[in-house]
Amino acid sequence: MNLRSHLRASKESETSALNDILFILLFFFLIISTLANPNLVKVSVPRAASDSKAKQTVVITVDSLQRFFIGTRSVSQDSLQSAIAAMVAKSHDAEGTVVINGDKKAQFDNIVAVMRAAKALKLKTVVAVDKDK
Repeated sequence: MNLRSHLRASKESETSALNDILFILLFFFLIISTLANPNLVKVSVPRAASDSKAKQTVVITVDSLQRFFIGTRSVSQDSLQSAIAAMVAKSHDAEGTVVINGDKKAQFDNIVAVMRAAKALKLKTVVAVDKDK
């Protein structure tokens, strides 16, 4: 009676741990991808003592050269209101919010122009600042 022939090693590999690792990596990349903001125009925002968070429907940036950007797309001051209305229509939010990223060197008239355009569309405005450290 030969019992050793049944004890030979199997030629199949175990992959049950691979599923767990791939599942954890999938969650990791999903969480990291939500933290990245693709609408980036580098500006130096002023500092404030408190910080308020709002849902960002439209992000408008006024840089140090007094140019307007919606996301990363450059917009003229004359077409600002229509561009904001188009972005709000795309987002389908019940309460639209316009976040204004104004550079320290941006003229206040340009910030007010964005606020007026948002007010004409009956949208809430929030000015982005760095929290004072």
